Amino acid sequence: MASSLRISRLISRSFSSTSFFSRGGNGFLGSRQSKFSTSAAIEEEPIKPSIQVEHTQLLIDGKFVDAASGKTFQTLDPRTGEVIAHVAEGHSEDVDRAVSAARKAFDHGPWPKMTAYERQRILLRVADLIEKHNDELAALETWDNGKPYEQAAKIEVPMLVRLIRYYAGWADKIHGLTVPADGPYHVQTLHEPIGVAGQIIPWNFPLLMFAWKVGPALACGNTIVLKTAEQTPLSALYAAKLFHEAGLPAGVLNVVSGFGPTAGAALASHMEVDKLAFTGSTDTGKVVLELAAKSNLKPVTLELGGKSPFIVCEDADVDQAVELAHFALFFNQGQCCCAGSRTFVHENVYEEFVQKAKARALRRVVGDPFKGGIEQGPQIDSDQFEKILRYIRSGVESGATLETGGDKLGNKGFYIQPTVFSNVKDGMLIAKDEIFGPVQSILKFKDLGEVVQRANNTRYGLAAGVFTKNMDTANTLTRALRVGTVWINCFDTFDAAIPFGGYKMSGQGREKGEYSLKNYLQVKAVVNPLKNPAWL
Repeated sequence: MASSLRISRLISRSFSSTSFFSRGGNGFLGSRQSKFSTSAAIEEEPIKPSIQVEHTQLLIDGKFVDAASGKTFQTLDPRTGEVIAHVAEGHSEDVDRAVSAARKAFDHGPWPKMTAYERQRILLRVADLIEKHNDELAALETWDNGKPYEQAAKIEVPMLVRLIRYYAGWADKIHGLTVPADGPYHVQTLHEPIGVAGQIIPWNFPLLMFAWKVGPALACGNTIVLKTAEQTPLSALYAAKLFHEAGLPAGVLNVVSGFGPTAGAALASHMEVDKLAFTGSTDTGKVVLELAAKSNLKPVTLELGGKSPFIVCEDADVDQAVELAHFALFFNQGQCCCAGSRTFVHENVYEEFVQKAKARALRRVVGDPFKGGIEQGPQIDSDQFEKILRYIRSGVESGATLETGGDKLGNKGFYIQPTVFSNVKDGMLIAKDEIFGPVQSILKFKDLGEVVQRANNTRYGLAAGVFTKNMDTANTLTRALRVGTVWINCFDTFDAAIPFGGYKMSGQGREKGEYSLKNYLQVKAVVNPLKNPAWL
């Protein structure tokens, strides 16, 4: 898939304009450091999106309905903190209604009983409709999430289309085996849909996580109850409407918006949910796993947090390494579970790398994500905004060198200056915790043995990046790093066919590719005696 290449070209490119920045300043930086200005592009009136919010209710049994309680909650524009819309707030009663609809659609409805080819045709129509409504979906995603519109429209919605087409292609290629046995028996395995799948998605990539979850589940013939993140409910509701326009039967895909302790907990602990998939923080993943185990012991796949090392070796082209490391950390406002948030740089190129990384961060174009050429929009909400600023203060207080950034940008919304720390030590919070923001921590190393030990010394194991010209070095690091994905001289390459998931406390199971199908299938062995067989 070419989408990953387009990410690098679109998001990682350097911008020559310096109108967003000035010298001097205050805050953490002091008068001698480079400082971002509060740009007029942020202070001016934000661009009004060209789309109206149509769907704010729950989607249950093929219909948009109010929450049983009648309650709603606000979803906010992260550019301003102002209300976009009031969205139905699902609770346990609404989850019960959605699970009941999904159970009926699985046990009695047409979806799992359709031919695989018929399911494939519906999913292909879904992809066509999403492609047709690319701009509307991208506008909703940017408005509700704050990511650059160019990123949403040119990268993420096309990737959503590709993922749905990919899993449509799998629908009629899922089959079992004929197994030889010791004796006169005919043995076969059947791969059957697991049933009602509960799915909980995060706020950083709402549409892509929606596709990662529903694509394989539907291809295998399951039905779904999906809970959106409370920060970003709008785009999934719009996309789910398109599924039904394409001919998806009622009850097959149900969407409940709401909060984790209420709707999320009800879904995770529901006795009629046969399988659970969750993407989010490691701490919340523990709670989800516990609720699933205490209810009906439903299987759970988890895609959780990360603190991914990005290793720049001695032989690296420093200019290229700086650009890729910048992309690995700052992409999507730093709100990526696999962000290269521990930048390990060999001591022989460390000083040059730090200065060029600082200069690149100063060139990063921050502003209203609906404006052309913007690389970085606001953080998702005030909670995440304040959390990131606390980590920045921690880095300063623990003795790391703040090279640039370190403060909010503008007087409204949740914008944060691209921030670079050097002289970071492994024990500092900014080197250990998942910050989930635009904060680059640059650490120094001497040799491969040392960097392998330090890179693996974390509770996480989601991904890693390696930048080197030496394939022997690349091969050594590829096998030594305890992570689910190693990117060599690239980063964030997300093809529909490439599995994604983590070691250790970064999760269980894999998303995307053929591996994700296993999450949504049961394997049944069927044994029949053979009388007078011609052969065994």
